[in-house]
Amino acid sequence: MIDDTQEELKRKLAQLKIEHRDLDDVIARLSETAPLDQLQMQRLKKRKLLLKDQIIRIENLLLPDIIA
Repeated sequence: MIDDTQEELKRKLAQLKIEHRDLDDVIARLSETAPLDQLQMQRLKKRKLLLKDQIIRIENLLLPDIIA
């Protein structure tokens, strides 16, 4: 059961990383075009930040706590 949960988290993590990378590409292409759509750019960057937060959260769940 724990292995299933970890595998599910790993799949979700991979999906989030792909989406995050794709957003990087979209933002880069959008920034090269004129006129720049500030509202769309702002929404894409906000989505990218939310994805990054989710990625970090899942990575923290997958890594065991290390006692120093």
